[in-house]
Amino acid sequence: MPVSHDLSASLFRVFVEVARVGSFTAAASTLGYTQSAISRQISALEDEAGTALFDRLPRGVRLTEPGRRLVPHAQAVLERLDAARRDLADLAELATGRLRVGGFATADAALIPRAIAAFRLSYPEVSVTLREGYTPSLIALVASGDVDLAVVSFPERHHIDGIDLVKLCDDHMFVAVPIGHRLDGARHVRLSDLVGETWIAGSNRPEDTLISSCLRTGFQPHIGFVARDWMAKQGLVAAGMGITLIPSLAVAAVRRDISLVPLHPDDIAPRQVYTAAASGFTLSPAAQAFLAILRRQPVE
Repeated sequence: MPVSHDLSASLFRVFVEVARVGSFTAAASTLGYTQSAISRQISALEDEAGTALFDRLPRGVRLTEPGRRLVPHAQAVLERLDAARRDLADLAELATGRLRVGGFATADAALIPRAIAAFRLSYPEVSVTLREGYTPSLIALVASGDVDLAVVSFPERHHIDGIDLVKLCDDHMFVAVPIGHRLDGARHVRLSDLVGETWIAGSNRPEDTLISSCLRTGFQPHIGFVARDWMAKQGLVAAGMGITLIPSLAVAAVRRDISLVPLHPDDIAPRQVYTAAASGFTLSPAAQAFLAILRRQPVE
């Protein structure tokens, strides 16, 4: 008779134990079953296998030839299942696994590194990778499953089909000025106070930079230097070459030889910072733990 495809792990476990001890009664004692329950399960396995697996003797049982052939297969199945259970338990307990995070440059200045450091301290066996990019590319990575979650930003409240966005914080803007600048030490600054200043920006097109929010007010910044790297921008400010915008997320990483002045929120509203994950998909235990840590991180 052909072997059924419905052989269950529980029947295999009983079978292997009976084969080991050579007795239904002894196996029942070891496994915590009654002798009749063991007998029924072996009979059920034999029905599934289509052949007798044990010869019933006056004292105990003895494997038949098909039974001897089945033992190593049953043991291999049980070992694989035990390994799978251990692997799943390790994932749940974060004793193994991976975490793939995405973030935009400002979030990568301090917020995400602090969260990764806290995560690694608690879960050192989990592999962590970080990918940096602009928000549109990060959203694409989340949607494709190439990152588990990402930190993204938008000028205002946002919604994207297929993406779960959870508000993380507001990202307020500061103006970075050289030490000794006329605005150094001011409580706050308005755009009207910045007329005539030379700006350092990531592009010579204001609409492609953080300054873009200023444009709706009619403010036209004079961009004197283009620098995409945050450290380069700060270096130019420190050297007195101009001023630049620094988001609050990056304040913790700002060098000490420049001064930050809060920009009035009526002139540039704070950016909305979100965590992004794919809708309808369960976050891995590692991603869930990282998300909890990320939400506890201070913005500044």
